[in-house]
This record gives sequence, C-alpha cells and structure tokens, in this order.
Amino acid sequence: MREIIFDTETTGLDPKGGDRMVEIGCIEMMNRVATGRTFHAYFNPDRPMPAAAEAIHGLSDTFLSDKPRFAEKVEELLEFLGDCPLVAHNAGFDFGFLNAELAVCSLAPISLERMVDTVALARVRHPGAKFSLDALCTRYGIDRSHRTLHGALLDAELLAQVYVELRGGRQIGLELVSEASETAIAETISHRQDRPFRAPRPHAASAAEMAAHAEFLKTIEAPLWSGKA
Repeated sequence: MREIIFDTETTGLDPKGGDRMVEIGCIEMMNRVATGRTFHAYFNPDRPMPAAAEAIHGLSDTFLSDKPRFAEKVEELLEFLGDCPLVAHNAGFDFGFLNAELAVCSLAPISLERMVDTVALARVRHPGAKFSLDALCTRYGIDRSHRTLHGALLDAELLAQVYVELRGGRQIGLELVSEASETAIAETISHRQDRPFRAPRPHAASAAEMAAHAEFLKTIEAPLWSGKA
C-alpha cells in the first residue's frame, strides 16, 4: 500500500486570515517502508514572514524571495501525491493550508477522506501521554538531535518513523501465511482429497532382518540396556 507522509511550514496559523504555505516535504512509503522518493519545495508567499513564524522554521523573506510560487509547482506536487492516503501530524492544519493553496489556483481540494492524522493515532495508542512530534520521537527512541528548527522534509522523515511505530512497528502486516498462501494450501488439500486411496506400505522387519539384528547385539559389550555397569 502506498502512503505519503507530509509536513508543511507556513507564515502563521490561519490560511483564512491570509497566511500562506512556504514549504512542503513529502515522503513516499510502500507497505510502511520508505521508498527513497520524496517531494520537497519552498514557496514565495508574496507576503512578509512574521517574526514568530520565522523563529520556528527559520525561513526568512530574503531566503524565500527567489523561490517559486505554489502555482508553479502544484502540478508536480499533485502528481507526486497521487490518490493514496496522506499522513500528517495534526493533519487538519496541513490539509487546511494545502487546500487553501489549491483554492488560490482554482483547483479542487484534496478529500479529507484521504487524511490520516498521527495525533489522533497517538491519542488512541497512548491516552493521556504527550503527543507532540518531539514527545513521540522520545517515546520510540527516534533520533532527532539534528532537528534544531522545524523543517517540512526533516519533520516528514521523523514522522514517517513515528507513523510506523504508531501502526505497530515494522512487524505490521507480517503474516506467516498470507491469504494467497491459504488459498493455495486449500486448493492443494482439495486436490489431494481427489486422489485414490492407497493402503500404507508395510514397514515391519522381516524374520531374517530380526535375526541379523539379534546377532549384531551380541557383539556389543556391556550395552546400556543390560543394566550392568
């Protein structure tokens, strides 16, 4: 199964209030294993970066000034996202910004039915515990020492590891006998049941073989079964 783990960085918290997406990072996973395929882009938001937001992700007006607008990369992004489930931490936030940017481009929003929220998963799996990305990395022993600032691709890479753990670890989906194997076994058994009955072959030793064995035993000095030391 293909899934995309993604994260965004923005100018603020409210796309309806004019905040914009400035970075997106996506990780492709197949059967909960990263394939190595990624999508990463920075965007010029066409508005000043608030100091509070810059303090979180470090993306300044100067850095973003020569980056493409979202509309220039949207087709490439949508092709990468495909139609598979999209996994994000506090996914409603990321979906809100992603769909707001698509609306600016007069494109259809991404269905919320595709949304997988790792915050919701963490609340179910660890009720009452902290569920920030940092807290979950600590819980699962995931190294985040290189994360000094938020970054969409880096956070998506960390989240991919957290997501695997929230789903049960690398063993998820591991079955000794798959459904296809069970079908093949059933067909084999059915086929064998159609075979004609064969009486079991005799395996008892003949009189000559028993006599030869008895003579051989006589050559063994102080056998264990004699009870003599």
